[in-house]
Amino acid sequence: MAAGGWTRREFLRGMVVTGAGLALGACAPKATPKPAKDKIVVGMSRPLSGPLAVVGDSAFRPVYETFVKEVNDAGGIHVEEYGKKLPIELLVYDDKSDVGTMTRLTEKLILEDKVDFLWPACGTSFIFAQAPLANKYGYVLITAEGGATTIKDMLPSLPYVFVTLSFSDWYQLPVLAQLLSKKGAKTAYIAYIADLHGIEYSGVAGIEFPKVGIEIIGLKSIPPDMKDLSPIIREAKAANPDVFCCFAYPDQVMPATALSMELDFNPKAWVGGPCVNFGFYQTTFGPAAEGVIGFTSFNPKQSDAARALAEKLYTGKPKEIQDYWGHPLYWAGLEVWKQAIEKAGSLDQAKIRDIIATERFQTVLGETWFEGGLLSKDCHTGEIGQWIKGEYEVIGPEKWATAEMVYPKPPWPKG
Repeated sequence: MAAGGWTRREFLRGMVVTGAGLALGACAPKATPKPAKDKIVVGMSRPLSGPLAVVGDSAFRPVYETFVKEVNDAGGIHVEEYGKKLPIELLVYDDKSDVGTMTRLTEKLILEDKVDFLWPACGTSFIFAQAPLANKYGYVLITAEGGATTIKDMLPSLPYVFVTLSFSDWYQLPVLAQLLSKKGAKTAYIAYIADLHGIEYSGVAGIEFPKVGIEIIGLKSIPPDMKDLSPIIREAKAANPDVFCCFAYPDQVMPATALSMELDFNPKAWVGGPCVNFGFYQTTFGPAAEGVIGFTSFNPKQSDAARALAEKLYTGKPKEIQDYWGHPLYWAGLEVWKQAIEKAGSLDQAKIRDIIATERFQTVLGETWFEGGLLSKDCHTGEIGQWIKGEYEVIGPEKWATAEMVYPKPPWPKG
C-alpha cells in the first residue's frame, strides 16, 4: 500500500537508513577539546657559570629577561587556539660553559621537560652542537650569541634553525678589511682562540685581508686554557704589524689588552672580539679603550627604535651589561618569535617555522626577515664598532656609521 506516496518497503528502508545514520552519529568520536593551558614554557641551557658566563650575562640574558617581563606585564602572548593570552615561563639550566653538558640538557628540556619552545645556548661551538638537535626534534631555534660560518652551508638541511647574529663573513670581516685598507693598513697579526669561533674568524680574515692588500705576517692559536698570553703579545710586537686581531672570548681578549699596554705594543689598529663590544670592556680599561675596534650592530643614535631599546635595556643598569653587537639582533629575534606565534594562532612548531621562514616582520631593526636561515644582511645596522671619546660608535659600513674610524689608534695611556 502507498502511504503519502511511499510504499511500505520504501518507508521501512528509509527508517533503517535513518536509524543507521543516527547510530553512527551516536558512535562517532567527539572532537577532543584541547587541554587547558595557562603558560608557554621556554627552556634554555645557558652558561650561568664557567668562562662563558660573562658573555651570557651581558649578551642574551638582559634581553630575554627584559623581554619576558615586558610580555608578561602585558598579559602574555595571545594564542588563538587557546583563545587567550599565555604568559611565558622560563626553565633555565646551567651548562657550566661545557658543550657536552649543554647537549644533554637540551635533550632533557625537549624529551623529559617537554618544554613548548627552546631558546638558544651561548657561543659558536654551542650553536653548532645545538642546532642539529633542535632540528631533529622539530623545535624552532632562533639563535643568539655565536656565529654560523661553519653551519651556513648546512642551514638548508636545518629548516628549524634561524641565526640572528652577524658574524665573520656575514658581513663583518669584509667590512673591516675595507675600512683598514682605506686607511692604509698593509700588515696584520692574528691571534685566535683554538675553538670553532677562533678558527672561523681567523680563516675568514685569511681570505678577506689579502683581497685588499693586507698581508698576514703572523698567525697564532690560543689554547682555551692558556693563562699567560705574554709570549703571543711579545711575538706580535716583534712582528710590528699595522693591525693586531684577537679573535677570542673575554678570558683572552681582556688579558691580551692589558698585556699590550704593559708591553707597549701599540699597533695602528687593535681589534678584539667578542669582548670589545661590551660595556665592561670600557669600564675596565677606561680611557685606554679609546680607539680599540670590535664588532657591532647598532648605536642608539641611529633611530628612535634603537634609542628606545637602549633605554629599555640600559636605564638604571650597570654599563657592564651593555652589548652593542648582539642586543638589537637578539631582541628582534624574540619579536619575530612572538609575532610568528600570534600569526600562527598556535604553538605548533611547524606552522611557526613556516611563518618565520617566509614572512617579514616589524622589529626594532625595522622590516626584518631571514634568508636561508640567516638574518638578512639588509637588516644589519652596523658591522664594525670602535670606542671613540668614551662611546662605542658604528664605523662601518659607511651608510650606518655614526663616526669616522680613528686610525691610527691613540697610544695607550702611560701609568
